[in-house]
Amino acid sequence: MDTLQHIFIEGKDQNEPTLLLLHGTGGNERDLLPIAEMIAPTASILGVRGNVLENGMPRFFRRISEGVFDEEDLVFRTEELNQFIEEAADKYKFDRNRVLAIGYSNGANIAASLMYHYKHALNGAILLHAMVPRRGIEVPDLTNTPVFIGAGVNDPLIPQAETKELAEVLRNANAQVTEHWGQAGHQLTREEIMEAKTWYEQNYK
Repeated sequence: MDTLQHIFIEGKDQNEPTLLLLHGTGGNERDLLPIAEMIAPTASILGVRGNVLENGMPRFFRRISEGVFDEEDLVFRTEELNQFIEEAADKYKFDRNRVLAIGYSNGANIAASLMYHYKHALNGAILLHAMVPRRGIEVPDLTNTPVFIGAGVNDPLIPQAETKELAEVLRNANAQVTEHWGQAGHQLTREEIMEAKTWYEQNYK
């Protein structure tokens, strides 16, 4: 359980999924608490801090350069995170089969990687400004896995084609994908969080 720094907050509604919060580069396990509060204020929360440092900034896996992932490290860290969720579910007594990831940027990338590598890692995901984690691998069957993808049409870090490829791969794996395209860049906007909240209530309430 010591592999990843984290915070667990038990929610008021045990029927809701546990929210797995995965921050962007330079963030920490508390970064997305305000967003979780906006989307699902009564759900339990497992906020996790990435344990790779890039110039002193926490991340979930290494990259070779901007937009170029260290694939070997990505695979290793994805397995590590998946194992950590198993152990956390046991320790904090939440349903391992009802974990919904909310990830931003680097955190969204590792959330997508969980779905690319493990069939039952996530019950669903809110991927905010995510990239395609890997190419050339077979993604498991994600039937009945709802996914919300939030993207900015002016995102300087993520081309629109990248986001559309991610959505297409997940759809081809039978995930139920909802895309939201805002006019903003790479930063999060209130508009997309409100869209994610609506999506959450349609799928989990």
